[in-house]
Amino acid sequence: MGLLSNRVTRESLKAGDHIYSWRTAYIYAHHGIYIGDDKVIHFTRRGQEVGTGTVLDVLLLSSAPARSQEICPICIPSQEDHGVVVSCLNCFLAGGVLYRFEYAVSPALFLAKARGGTCTLAVSDEDDVVVHRALYLLENGFRCYNVFKNNCEDFAIYCKTGLVVVDERTIGQSGQAVSIIGGPLAAVLSTPLRLVTTNVYGMAATAVGVYCASRYAADIGMRRDVVKIQVEELTGRLATGLLQVIEPQVSMNLAPQSTQIVSQ
Repeated sequence: MGLLSNRVTRESLKAGDHIYSWRTAYIYAHHGIYIGDDKVIHFTRRGQEVGTGTVLDVLLLSSAPARSQEICPICIPSQEDHGVVVSCLNCFLAGGVLYRFEYAVSPALFLAKARGGTCTLAVSDEDDVVVHRALYLLENGFRCYNVFKNNCEDFAIYCKTGLVVVDERTIGQSGQAVSIIGGPLAAVLSTPLRLVTTNVYGMAATAVGVYCASRYAADIGMRRDVVKIQVEELTGRLATGLLQVIEPQVSMNLAPQSTQIVSQ
């Protein structure tokens, strides 16, 4: 993985890779799981969606499929309406560039990637487990789409790690969602400095520090409000709210210094 880019070639892909491609003038990226044979399973807005009620509902169209004059024989629309679909790699990329999301990166490299949604401190599970989760969710769905709590990146991260955020009142696993929120948050928190200084550089440094700290603390590899759950149990547990009653335990499956909640 390069410091500035996670761009990869098609030939380097293997089943179980978490891939993405930027959409909407690099405002947002669409994420999915490559399962081999030139196919990608990804989470789209096809099903019921919880909107933000803001202009972001118009801008963040990362999951909208590319329209074409020709019908792709591989990407025949599913009859299901839960939003998890399988596409060929060309249709997934929609003319964009191919990138691979990286796992178990060092804290230094994570912070050097100023843009969220490209890597995580969390450790990925084995490739065959990742593909199994993606295939299962293709048949059974992945909850309701929400741009900040349950989007395409959340789907791909779950497939790679098996982790789900427990508290539905907080933001999901998505690094790019944290980046979108973290920028304005950093600006707001650094504003009080104007009362004691007019040094633009000092305020800028504070804003950058707040932004980096928020990204680091919100990364799925550092959070304590997560549960690891088998994909076969995911739908039922989420529907009954059983994730809320699981006790935290220390696990070695995440990045160093992180804690994980595991299913009983």
